[in-house]
Amino acid sequence: MAVPFESIDDVVVELLRMANTRLSRDIGWAIEAAAEWETNNVARFQMGAIMDNIKKAEFLGRPMCQDTGIPVFYVSGNFDSSIENFIKNGVRRATAEIPLRPNTVDPLSRENMGDNLGEGMPIIHYRPNRSDFTEITLSVRGAGSENMSRVAMLDPSEGIEGVKKFVLDSVLNAGGCPCPPSVIGVGIGGTIDTCIEMSKEAILEPLGKENEDLVLRKMEEELFVKLNSSGLGPMGLGGSTTSLGVKIKKASCHTASLPVAVNIGCWATRRATARILSNNMVEYVQDGE
Repeated sequence: MAVPFESIDDVVVELLRMANTRLSRDIGWAIEAAAEWETNNVARFQMGAIMDNIKKAEFLGRPMCQDTGIPVFYVSGNFDSSIENFIKNGVRRATAEIPLRPNTVDPLSRENMGDNLGEGMPIIHYRPNRSDFTEITLSVRGAGSENMSRVAMLDPSEGIEGVKKFVLDSVLNAGGCPCPPSVIGVGIGGTIDTCIEMSKEAILEPLGKENEDLVLRKMEEELFVKLNSSGLGPMGLGGSTTSLGVKIKKASCHTASLPVAVNIGCWATRRATARILSNNMVEYVQDGE
């Protein structure tokens, strides 16, 4: 449903509020379904605690995790360079108003900026096109899952089996650190930087959306089954639910390279999208559409 548009920084505040206090519907459904098929008592308890947390966060309008992460924005459509300042102001306001935990620090001095800004923050990816609207997608990246990200330059001779092994090893070696059940994003190909970027973008894909690439779809399904047969389970304490979904993107790469990146989203994989229309209305989407 569209609502009147006032200011881009208002939109950013609302996106951060939505993403941190209300889980996307597709992820919520996946968690509820997983709780139903769990037979391990510890796993059932953990899934119950997760669902209780989700309901309380939405009801109280409070962040569902104390680590409100670092916001990553994807801006596409029709916009100009002024949008960066609006986004920064929205992040500053949201930190104080929601409130969000101030997470950004200088990497060397560890000085905290206090407003989730600082050099190079927030992270914004620009994708201009000829659309008559502006679309802003937000991904919230907490350290628990972000710290478990992995990238490797495999030998091309390792092929598909080498890629699958790297993904499985990366997720299972992470154990309970990224707060499973997780959404797994995988990037294959490109260069080392674009490979990582693809793995992050893969997490934004709706869980119910089938990959149009049949080879990638088969890999997603196989990895999903193997991960959930591993016994790692919710919070790494055992059970049948280690992953809520696996999403893979690929790009062509150098003949002598095989880059692979794995980006893990915790059970609270937080994302939201706003589309600012030409008639001064804005549509918010958070249902995995």
